[in-house]
Amino acid sequence: MASVPCLVSLSLCLLVLSHACSAQLEQVTSQHGWTRVRGEQRRGEGYSLDECQFSRLSAREPDRRLTSEAGVTDVWDENDDQFRCAGAAALRHTIEERGLLLPAYTNAPKLVYVDQGQGYHGAAIPGCAETFQSQEESQQQQDPRQGFRDQHQKIRKVREGDVIALPAGVADWFYNDAQTPLVLVQIMDTSNPANQLDNNFRQIQGQRGQFSGQGFQRGESQSQSRRGGSGGQEQRSGNIFQGFDEQFLAEAFNVDTDLARRMKNENDNRGVIVRVEDRLQFLTPEFSEEERSEYQRGRPANGVEETFCSARLKQNINDPSRADVYNPRAGRITSVNSHNLPILRSLRLSAQKGHLYQNAIMAPHWNINAHSICYFTRGTGRVQIVDENGRSVFDGEVREGQILTAPHNFAVVKRAGGEGLEWVAFKTNDQAKISQLAGRVSSMRAFPEEVIANSFQVSREEARRLKFNRDEVTLFSPGSRSQYRA
Repeated sequence: MASVPCLVSLSLCLLVLSHACSAQLEQVTSQHGWTRVRGEQRRGEGYSLDECQFSRLSAREPDRRLTSEAGVTDVWDENDDQFRCAGAAALRHTIEERGLLLPAYTNAPKLVYVDQGQGYHGAAIPGCAETFQSQEESQQQQDPRQGFRDQHQKIRKVREGDVIALPAGVADWFYNDAQTPLVLVQIMDTSNPANQLDNNFRQIQGQRGQFSGQGFQRGESQSQSRRGGSGGQEQRSGNIFQGFDEQFLAEAFNVDTDLARRMKNENDNRGVIVRVEDRLQFLTPEFSEEERSEYQRGRPANGVEETFCSARLKQNINDPSRADVYNPRAGRITSVNSHNLPILRSLRLSAQKGHLYQNAIMAPHWNINAHSICYFTRGTGRVQIVDENGRSVFDGEVREGQILTAPHNFAVVKRAGGEGLEWVAFKTNDQAKISQLAGRVSSMRAFPEEVIANSFQVSREEARRLKFNRDEVTLFSPGSRSQYRA
């Protein structure tokens, strides 16, 4: 084969697997490694270049577990190379009936996927008014003798398949009002410009037992949990109020010092998920007559609520009717990005839900402008990932509960097992794109037959088969060669 010029694009090199171009690309990789610039966002900042050049990836299960009064929290080790270099952290909350995930805020934007169950979510958007109030509250403002009623910011009902987007520094909470567990998978974009510290994940909450990139407080490893052993010496950690003088707190909240002291929860060991004795009471959108009346009037209380405070934070990606790609013999793909959930534009994140039927294949492709952090929600399958030099960095089985990162520009192919395969992919770009290597909208279809024939040293007839034998888009139905063995 003739020598390929050094300016040949990376995508073409992935396609033709040119050895001459691979040598050139190794020089480019040595200059840039995994550290890349996405707008102002820097991925893998603080890592040396050699540390971010993977020879092998792995499908990871959680490394640590925190047991709370009304649930458990599983955390993946963010110091693992695939998380560190992608600039992300991952955790999973399992909330029992009447469990309340305590209010907390993080140092990075995050996406939350509701993997199972249903419940309620509240977010305290800084500077926004408490727009949910009852008729009694409005009357009480006119007549102080009447009983006091609560008022708060908007609360959203969430269900399986919802993706919730939250900016850095926004305190939020979840509550499970159902009899089945509420399972939440969270990805934090620690390399986002909103995080002005290091790349460690930090979650600050009003309760004991929080966790951060410095380690898991009161946590234990999954292996220790299965053996029933201790997670090592307990590290005491408290809520954010514990660091303040109680007199300052009393003055700031205009309460007595006894109540200010109790805010510190110094002897409270319930963890980050607590059980509510009676069902949580709050104003809900379903029963808010004021909200319905406001919508009927066609105008919010003021312009701030209209443009920011009432911004839509969630979208469901489990609904088959919303699928962006659908093949009745192979499965469906549904995406949420800044086009259909505008808040993602400021977060610079997006998500995609994939559902492959038995033995079906997702077209081999590469991620053009984002890392793809896949959490597998159902079933089993096989995934292969190949780097820019044509080396396999992952070839193995994946199953429910694991996370696998497909780095930017690495090529990926997925095949479902006998039970099918489902996943949610968190992407580090609000308009993440892929380029397919096979199928009707692939790069192969875009090239003339002669280019394909000369690239792979095959006949024109063979080039024609490579180009046209697969006429499906993105999701391929299983054929005689598509029998997967777990």
